[in-house]
Amino acid sequence: MKNRLKVLRAERNWSQAELAERLDVSRQTVNAVETGKYDPSLPLAFKIARIFAQSIEEIFDPETS
Repeated sequence: MKNRLKVLRAERNWSQAELAERLDVSRQTVNAVETGKYDPSLPLAFKIARIFAQSIEEIFDPETS
């Protein structure tokens, strides 16, 4: 699934490790979501949306795989 996670993270000058800590996941999970190799669970998607103060739809594009 295509997403804007890397862009949003870069806008805040956060490393993958910093975002992972905020989300309580591993850095590898953040990397996998950013590269589209892993679709986040619904609870993780909500957590990501809250951290960036955006809707899930603004961050993730369900029309792509």
